[in-house]
Amino acid sequence: MTTPPPPSHPISAFAREVLFVYWALLKVMVPALLVVKALDMLGGNAVLAGWLSPIMTLVGLPDSLGLVWAATLLSNIYAGLVVFFALAADTPVTVAQATVLGTMMLVAHSLPVEGAVAKAAGVSWRATLLIRLVGAVVLGALLNLVYQGIGGFDRPLALPWQAPAVAPTLAGWALDQLQTLAWILVIIATLMAILRLLRYLGIERLIHAVLVPALRLIGIRGEAANITVIGVTLGLTFGAGLLLKEVRSGTLTRRDVFLTLSFLGLCHSLIEDTLLILLMGADLSGILWARLLFALVVIRLLSRLPLAHAARA
Repeated sequence: MTTPPPPSHPISAFAREVLFVYWALLKVMVPALLVVKALDMLGGNAVLAGWLSPIMTLVGLPDSLGLVWAATLLSNIYAGLVVFFALAADTPVTVAQATVLGTMMLVAHSLPVEGAVAKAAGVSWRATLLIRLVGAVVLGALLNLVYQGIGGFDRPLALPWQAPAVAPTLAGWALDQLQTLAWILVIIATLMAILRLLRYLGIERLIHAVLVPALRLIGIRGEAANITVIGVTLGLTFGAGLLLKEVRSGTLTRRDVFLTLSFLGLCHSLIEDTLLILLMGADLSGILWARLLFALVVIRLLSRLPLAHAARA
C-alpha cells in the first residue's frame, strides 16, 4: 500500500501559490514594460497620449496617464500599476486624479481576454466594448465633476511606495524596473494574505447577503443573481464560466446573461481589484462605492430596454 505524501505546510503552500501567481503575472508585465519603453524610445508614447488626450481632458487627467489606461485595457491591472508607478515619479498626481484613473482601470481592463470570455458566454464584442469603454469614460467624467465640486480631493498624492525617477541609461532603467517588479511580489503576497483573512472573516458572505436583494431590484433575479455575486467577488471569468454552464442547461435566458455580464463588466473582483487600486492612493469613494452604484444604475436602465438584439452574439 502506497503511503500518501504528508500534507503540505500552510506557509509553504501559500508561498507556492504566491510564486505561481507572480510568475503568471511576470509573463504579462515584463512584455508590457518592454513595449512601453520601446514606444517611449520611438516617440510612440507621445502619439498614443495625443490620441487619448480628448478622453483624458474629459476626465481631468494628464495626457501621460493615458498610457496607464491603455496598458490596462490591453493587458491587466497589474501591468497598468507598473506603468503608473513608473510615471508617478515624473507626473504630479492628486488623490482625485488617482481615484478617477483607478476607477476607469477597474471598469475597463483586460478587454482582449475578458471580451472573449463574455463572447463565449453569449454577449457580443460590440456590446462588451460599448458598455465597458463608455462606462469607464462616463464614470470617470462624473467623478471628476464631483471631486471638483466638493473639493478636498485635490491634495497631492502620497504613494506608499514610488518608483525612482527613470535613469537616463538602459541599464539604469532596467534596474529601476527590477526594483518595481520586486515590490510587485511583496504587493501580491500581502494582497493574497489579506484576501485569505477576508474570506476567513466572512466578508464574501456579507457581500452576497447585501448584493442579492439589490440585484433583484434592478432586474437580475434567481440563479443569475447568485452567479453575479460570485463574479463580483471572484472575477468576471469565473462568473462567465458559471453562466455558460447555466445557459447550456437552459436555466438562464439570454436576457439574464446579458444583464449579468454587463453588471460584471462594470463591477467585478470587488475585493481583489479594489485592494490593488488602493495601492495607487485612490479613494474608496470612487473605486468602490461610486463604481458599485454606477453599475447598479446602469443595469437598472438596461433592464428596462428590449435586450434581444443587444444580447445577440
